[in-house]
Amino acid sequence: MPVLVYPDVRRAVDWLCETFGFTERLQIGEDHRSQLNVGKNGAVILGGVQGDNISPHHAEVTHEVMVRIEDVKTHCEHAREQGAKIIKEPKDYMYGERQYTAEDLAGHRWIFTESIKDVDPAEWGGILKAR
Repeated sequence: MPVLVYPDVRRAVDWLCETFGFTERLQIGEDHRSQLNVGKNGAVILGGVQGDNISPHHAEVTHEVMVRIEDVKTHCEHAREQGAKIIKEPKDYMYGERQYTAEDLAGHRWIFTESIKDVDPAEWGGILKAR
């Protein structure tokens, strides 16, 4: 479960829930940490800035969090309406996924993906190592 650092945890919780449809599962302290339910079966921890934990600097991408959802196009439009910065518009990929990329209020990058076709990895250059 990733831990992402935000300068204002409570503001981030509200924004992520409203914009991306996440739900808060657990709050720890007033602005210390929060656990959010994300996508179908995912979760993420939001942590506050403290010690050497800092939030991203805009225009620097150190990570992306991928979340599986049901409807990429509708999700993207809702996120855009709520003020998310859309980095990459929804697109269908040869590996059978439809995806878009957004940046949140603190500069974290999120890739939202839905499976649209079952494609053998060998068809697009992947090598399946285990099932």
